[in-house]
Amino acid sequence: MSKHIQQPKSAFDRELISGALADSLKKLDPRALWRNPVMLCVEIASVVTLVTFAMSLAGANKEPAWFTGTVSVWLWLTVIFATFAEALAEGRGKARAASLRKSRTEVTAKLLTKPEFTSAFTTVGASQLHKGDLILVDVGEMIAGDGDVVVGAALVNESAVTGESAPVIRESGGDRSAVTGGTSVIANSIIIRITANPGETFLDRMIGLIEGAKRRKTPNEIALEVLLIALTLVFLLVCANISPLSIYSVNAAGQGTPVSLTILVALFVCLAPTTIAALLPAIGIAGMDRLFQKNVIALSGRAIEAAGDVNVLLLDKTGTITHGNREAVTFIPVGGHTEHEVAEAALMASLADETPEGRSVVVLAKQKYGLTRDALPTGAETIAFSAETRLSGINADGKQYRKGASDSTIAFVKNLGGKAVPGDLAEVVDRIARGGATPLVVSRESEILGVINLKDIVKSGIQERFLQLRSMGIKTVMITGDNPLTAAAIAAEAQVDDFLAQAKPEEKLRLIREYQEQGFMVAMTGDGTNDAPALAQADVAVAMNTGTQPAREAANIIDLDSNPTKLLDIVEVGKQILMTRGNLTTFSISNDVAKYFAIIPAMMLSIYPQLGVLNVMRLASPYSAILSAVIFNAVIIPMLVPLALKGTKFRPMPAEKLLIHNLLIYGVGGIVAPFVGIKAIDMVIGLVV
Repeated sequence: MSKHIQQPKSAFDRELISGALADSLKKLDPRALWRNPVMLCVEIASVVTLVTFAMSLAGANKEPAWFTGTVSVWLWLTVIFATFAEALAEGRGKARAASLRKSRTEVTAKLLTKPEFTSAFTTVGASQLHKGDLILVDVGEMIAGDGDVVVGAALVNESAVTGESAPVIRESGGDRSAVTGGTSVIANSIIIRITANPGETFLDRMIGLIEGAKRRKTPNEIALEVLLIALTLVFLLVCANISPLSIYSVNAAGQGTPVSLTILVALFVCLAPTTIAALLPAIGIAGMDRLFQKNVIALSGRAIEAAGDVNVLLLDKTGTITHGNREAVTFIPVGGHTEHEVAEAALMASLADETPEGRSVVVLAKQKYGLTRDALPTGAETIAFSAETRLSGINADGKQYRKGASDSTIAFVKNLGGKAVPGDLAEVVDRIARGGATPLVVSRESEILGVINLKDIVKSGIQERFLQLRSMGIKTVMITGDNPLTAAAIAAEAQVDDFLAQAKPEEKLRLIREYQEQGFMVAMTGDGTNDAPALAQADVAVAMNTGTQPAREAANIIDLDSNPTKLLDIVEVGKQILMTRGNLTTFSISNDVAKYFAIIPAMMLSIYPQLGVLNVMRLASPYSAILSAVIFNAVIIPMLVPLALKGTKFRPMPAEKLLIHNLLIYGVGGIVAPFVGIKAIDMVIGLVV
């Protein structure tokens, strides 16, 4: 199991809370709070009530000082609770950044002065390395900067970055050439070309992103803020017009007192969408934090947001849908031979085959027939697979054993003077190929004995994941280099919606553009240089940390564990963020219903006693009613902080059903909760006052 370096802390860890409390007070600075206009208005309202409290103490205000003072305290707490929620979310990221920063140490590097001679180098500090420099890293040394392996292959310990203790192979000339500064070589030596200047390394980017310094608001978040500001302005205008209306009503009715400034401010704060405005920053930051917990780095908040809107997923077959290596599943005899004969010959032909497929043949022969061979026979000659012969095997005990492509094996047998090709061979080979598997024909001397069925093994449970995505309206497309026949069979078994066979870079790019032109949001995974163009085009591009530098630069999300199935988790986190925002917005707006029944009758009761019928909660007094609403409006914010940080539970269902479900829970809940909460607070105030 991966043990990540960025260990998640509890939302209520003592150290995090103390730091968040201090930061929340700093965020009261209007220069910091202006990014949240709704809460800035609440802070201004708090200052106004502080002035009215001072006037009450001086006798210049008719309202009791205990009332204006208590309202002022709770309005200030409303602002502090909002800044605390944001500071707590940021604190979790800063704790991880601090952990990463500790792992980054200044190391020395062997800078090659003559690339052709590994002995010609000078020792420099990592901060002196620049893009394009070549460095030599020997066994036991730390890699001084991000780069690509250009010479050699080595085992690399990447636990300092990924937390994964198992070493990985990094080698030149392939899709696993990228290395990260701060990791160490534990076997062999390699030459690395540096790909990042000081301060621009992958670890530097991770630290900056985790701290939130480079996080930008997403389009949906901006749209929601515009809505909140619009609602705030509407309520501000409404409250501003209530004062002259109340003065007119007093003069017309000949009784009562005009609505005071304190009550108007309390009404405005209670009706404004303070709950969601207070929690909105925390929701976005916490979403990035949840990805960090999964060892996934989002290079922008917009990438996570886009993941929540994705409706087309492009997934590589190998490693994502299948386990990555074909496995031998059956031995099929032909020409009157037995399975046991095929298994024996296949075992002999695979003894020297160190590929995963070759080892799976040996395992199957042992599991099914108890056949074992601990070592190669004495004097055996191994025949390695080559693109020309498309055969491999062994010459041992005076016999020649081969396995390979059908036409190659037939040609080999005929060259030995073999008999006629078994009549049922073509039918078996064709059946296996049509089933999406690979047929390997087995021969012993000049006889064809049978066929090995090599099959891509679809990962367990992947069909259920695709079913969940389909229920959410997300289309899954498998990308593979296999021929269309094999691709169709695997796509059917995995239950993906569509597939692209024999995929080349330009075809991947074309497919993504076609979907985007139709209005779809497209997500894709990749790790190779040939994936870079498509990754750059995709709306959500997930690159593997083990991939090439071009792939990582083209992506907007990096998976440190290099697990392609993480794309499904990323989509879930993105949708969870959108759901959390929507649910808390619904809850916040629904809260206003109860506040109407609490504050409006209370502030106008002296003018229109008939409004007493609206006091359905039977609140004790006008002052108690207003104060109860203000207190509830404040305390609901910290009560919802855990939900904002954790996110609402992800439920894979169509958007229409999800909307109805959330309206029932957060809409109805947002109406009922304030009635209960305000009444309970009113009862407590009645006992105290």
